[in-house]
Amino acid sequence: MEDVSTSPLAVLIPVGTVVTLLGLGLLLWCVLRVARARRSGASDEALKAVLQSTVPLNLGALCLSAVGLMLVVVGILLG
Repeated sequence: MEDVSTSPLAVLIPVGTVVTLLGLGLLLWCVLRVARARRSGASDEALKAVLQSTVPLNLGALCLSAVGLMLVVVGILLG
């Protein structure tokens, strides 16, 4: 039986974990950014501008964390 740690694809597990954590960190940053904007009592226009600039970052962070999870799964299955 082959040791999992010697498989070249076993590298995908820690790499995927790091990518997932980066995505989750960015998601948390997006949530905090919107919460801060809401608490500041900004006008509707200013709040809308913050939300519009946060949506692409939020989607990118979600995609990043999904790709990281895919890397972990592939590393587990093929590693």
